[in-house]
Amino acid sequence: MAKGLQGFSWTMLLLLCAIQELGTWAMHTAMEDSRLGQPADPALLAGGRVKRGWVWNQFFVVEEYTGTEPLYVGKIHSDSDEGDGSIKYTISGEGAGTIFLIDEITGDIHATERLDREQKTFYTLRAQARDRQTDQLLEPESEFIIKVQDINDSEPRFLEGPYIGSVAELSPVGTSVMQVMASDADDPTYGSSARVVYSMLEGEQHFTVDSKTGVIRTAVADLDRETQDRYEVVIRATDMAGQLGGLSGSTTVTIVITDVNDNPPRFPQKMYQFSIVETAPVGTAIGRVKAEDSDVGENTDMMYQVKDEEGVEMFRVTTDSNTQEAIIMVQKPLDYESKRVHTVVVEALNKFVDPRFVDLGTFRDQTIVRVSVLDVDEPPEFRPTSHLMEVQEDAHVGSVVGVVTALDPDTANHPVRYAIDRSTDTERIFDIDANTGAIVIGKVLDRETAGWHNITVLAMEADNHSQVSRASLRIRILDVNDNPPELATPYEAAVCEDAKPGQLIQTISVVDRDEPQSGHRFYFTLAPEANNHFSLLDVQDNTAAVHTQRMGFNRQEQDVYLLPILVVDSGPPALSSTGTLTIRICSCDSDGAIQSCNSTAYVVSATLSPGALIALLVCVLILVVLVLLILTLKRHHKSHLTSEDDEDMRDNVIKYNDEGGGEQDTEAYDMSALRSLYDFSEIKGGDGGGGLGEGPLCGNPASELHALPQWVQSPDLDFSVFRDYICRKVEQADEDLSVPPYDSFQTYAFEGLDSPVPSLSSINTWSSSSEQDFSYLGGWGPRFRQLAALYAGRRGEEDGEES
Repeated sequence: MAKGLQGFSWTMLLLLCAIQELGTWAMHTAMEDSRLGQPADPALLAGGRVKRGWVWNQFFVVEEYTGTEPLYVGKIHSDSDEGDGSIKYTISGEGAGTIFLIDEITGDIHATERLDREQKTFYTLRAQARDRQTDQLLEPESEFIIKVQDINDSEPRFLEGPYIGSVAELSPVGTSVMQVMASDADDPTYGSSARVVYSMLEGEQHFTVDSKTGVIRTAVADLDRETQDRYEVVIRATDMAGQLGGLSGSTTVTIVITDVNDNPPRFPQKMYQFSIVETAPVGTAIGRVKAEDSDVGENTDMMYQVKDEEGVEMFRVTTDSNTQEAIIMVQKPLDYESKRVHTVVVEALNKFVDPRFVDLGTFRDQTIVRVSVLDVDEPPEFRPTSHLMEVQEDAHVGSVVGVVTALDPDTANHPVRYAIDRSTDTERIFDIDANTGAIVIGKVLDRETAGWHNITVLAMEADNHSQVSRASLRIRILDVNDNPPELATPYEAAVCEDAKPGQLIQTISVVDRDEPQSGHRFYFTLAPEANNHFSLLDVQDNTAAVHTQRMGFNRQEQDVYLLPILVVDSGPPALSSTGTLTIRICSCDSDGAIQSCNSTAYVVSATLSPGALIALLVCVLILVVLVLLILTLKRHHKSHLTSEDDEDMRDNVIKYNDEGGGEQDTEAYDMSALRSLYDFSEIKGGDGGGGLGEGPLCGNPASELHALPQWVQSPDLDFSVFRDYICRKVEQADEDLSVPPYDSFQTYAFEGLDSPVPSLSSINTWSSSSEQDFSYLGGWGPRFRQLAALYAGRRGEEDGEES
């Protein structure tokens, strides 16, 4: 049945091609007839032959031929062909001999391969008619075309996929989403093989597609992104204008629903609870709340605000731009004792509201936030926080200046103790009662020294001194009239000898360290002992004027007058003092200019220039330096002549830091340096040492020598000098009970073992002098020769005494 249908299709197709070829044949016939009128080939005309033309139809071949026999394309024929087989037909060009074969005798052309118009639409070939015997061209070579006839063998394809479009939610019906286009490889100029129409396979409930343009549009107006944020629709493209038998292709289009601000913010809870300690500073974050919004992007941006009056006063809300959360913060200090729970109404609203959706409802929401204040142990509070007190400067020590008060704000209401920060009252001018807070005067006050005192008062709980609060206390010292007025300066005035009565000499003013609230008012008068040569006039502006009272003065009789002036303030109580105005009588010229007021001063000023005065001062300075130098030298000389009774051997230590000139130098140490410090004649010429012989040191010189280091006692060595000196000191110490004993303790450290040279010290020698053998010193070299001689001589003397 299938083969029958296929054969029928091919028969109909060939019939159509034949009809088209008949229509084309007339055109080619006309063309060939016109060609007959063209000039003939000279080679052919020379033979007397008449030019004949080609006779064939335009050739067409159907693509995708699936038959088993070669497909007949057409026939070429020359009108000179009489059918006797003397003419041979050949072709050349595209596909000649491979795709297209020609029968040399009949001129029939067949297609031996399956053709595809989508790969190549036509082939250009050339035809020749030759004499079979001579192989000469009987007709000019002519070019012809074989067109591949299209059939509907290519389905429409969507080449730009995959397709992704978008449309805003709640868009009206018919809103364009996007356009899709399919292409068909068939020939658009032949039949309807390339005419494509579009249809919706899936998603027709929400979208439509235009059958001609491929534009996709919304089919409903209630697309909601929050319900479904994307749709996948399938679009089909069919060729043959959608007729039966047309080919089709499909594609999937993803349509994303974009967001619009159609959802208001909503708090998940209608009430939130937070707690915070009452000592939290202003600006402390209490907690966070967040309103949910089903929208996305900037449509979820929110603002938060406090709606109730109480909340606005105590708290403020800020928005975290990253998380869109409301941060509730402390606006004013909290107090557990005043209010333990605060209720705050927080409102959330969208920043960007789309006016198209205002009718959907209000785009804001509210919630209640309860803030519980937690009690903590707080320090006492001063009421008021700062104090101002006043006290008279003559108030007695111990008087109460005022009282500061502090209360424990906690519910326990612990007792409060008071103290003064001594860093603000280092002189301890004030004290405070630790229990009552009474400020007491600790020292005498003086407003003229310090008119204000700023101290800091501490208040702490009696059982917890770490809870401390501070308050500033200012104490003003009120003035008391306790300072008499005084002349502003030690006034001195000059008056000419020929002064007339009533002449103004000096205007005087006074100062008073007190500051009465009503201001100063001073009264002036001359003291009773004042002479009557001058008068005093009170000007009533706290100044007074001194005038002359007599005609002329005589400088020779009296050149200086001391005028006592009594000044009294306004009190209370009124205090007074007497100041002295020094008036000098001077000689003046005819114009009243003072020439001199003192004869001595005048002579000095007339004879000494500034240069002379400087020279005089330099001479005086030199004399003073010389005197000091002489006194210093005398004192230094007396220190060397101090009596030996006040000398102490320990204060006269002579150091010998050099090693001398070797063993040959026997005079390196001059003992006269020690002898010159003291006069030993007193000891030698005394009682003969009877009083000093009681001790072992002063009794037997021989025993003393044995206690010394064992060296040879040469006849020229006089140890009596040291013995007499020591004995004398012992005697002085025994007689004077107020002199403490002088002990001398010396430590000789151990220097180690295996010393190549034995120790020469006699301190560690346990044997007697008779057991010492110093003969080995002779083998130590030239440096110890003198030492060997001394000890060898000592050894010889001892041996002689024993024998």
